[in-house]
Amino acid sequence: MSAPGSDALVTDNAAHSRFELSLSGSVAFIDYQRTGTHYVLTHAEVPATLRGRGIGAQLTAGALQLVRAQGGSVVARCPYVAQFIAHNAQYQDLLAAS
Repeated sequence: MSAPGSDALVTDNAAHSRFELSLSGSVAFIDYQRTGTHYVLTHAEVPATLRGRGIGAQLTAGALQLVRAQGGSVVARCPYVAQFIAHNAQYQDLLAAS
């Protein structure tokens, strides 16, 4: 998924177990633990230089779209990601059954 006003895409950096969005020389990311196509999203971080521009939402939406493309599911342990999913019904089907 692209961030507004840029050609940046959210990518899956599997070697570091995180989804990333690189912008302006900085990297916003969501850490995860993965088993097959099941992702436990543990921590999201947007560098201070990128905050206040909707980058967290763009990162989270892009990460969830990547999970969906793989037929995966998520457990949102990160409070930001959990709140994002709660407020965006189009991603609620990705939540793993408890």
